[in-house]
Amino acid sequence: VPALISKYRELAKLKSTYLDALPEMIDSHSLVHASFNQMGAETGRLSSNNPNLQNIPVRTELGRQIRRAFIAYNKEDVLLSADYSQIELRLLAHCCKDDGLMKAFKSDGDIHRYTASLMFDVKEDKVDDTMRYAAKRINFGIIYGMSAFGLAKDLDVTIAQAQDFIDRYFLRYPKVKEYMDGNIEFAKEHGYVETLFHRRRYLPEINSANMGLRQFAQRQAINAPLQGSAADLIKIAMVKISQELHDKKMSSVMIMTVHDE
Repeated sequence: VPALISKYRELAKLKSTYLDALPEMIDSHSLVHASFNQMGAETGRLSSNNPNLQNIPVRTELGRQIRRAFIAYNKEDVLLSADYSQIELRLLAHCCKDDGLMKAFKSDGDIHRYTASLMFDVKEDKVDDTMRYAAKRINFGIIYGMSAFGLAKDLDVTIAQAQDFIDRYFLRYPKVKEYMDGNIEFAKEHGYVETLFHRRRYLPEINSANMGLRQFAQRQAINAPLQGSAADLIKIAMVKISQELHDKKMSSVMIMTVHDE
């Protein structure tokens, strides 16, 4: 019964959020227009609503079918999607200057496979899917200040195993840990952190007596400079791309953004 309830909720959400709602949002020209909000996300990312085009499902086959309903307005046109490759991890490498992490990107290989090879002390060609997945979850989880508890839940392993994975990660990328601890200390002293472009995120809870609030602020102190810098870079890139399209008198137009895409 719980499995059926879970399936029902998934289908009901797809139906109410997309199948029922999206057709009502089509205008007289057969177009769907979203509203993009500069102030919707604390990290500085653009958010989108009516409809939220940044949230069209893709993970399940049913979700992908909904995504396929979005087509270019003219038959001779195509929708082109381009995204940044691991932008937040690249920013982490840039900010912490860890030799191992920088080497991984400079060699232009698979960052998750490379991380797994270091963590599990095997050659890259010996890294299996389970190892790569663990490394991938840690690579991204670290940016969000993920704890051993969160990683254990994510990978379905014990908390001790998850902590061991995290310890191995920091052993291989020591400057990542230094960078993270430095961000937390900076936030404690100044009450904020900032992006590469000096946009600030204030974190008054960083010195709170409430442990839950304090830990949340610490995670934000790690994540906000990276996700915020990525958001800044993408906005700058969008402005420059738009100008370039205009200057070269190209017929292409930019229609939306999904964070780093």
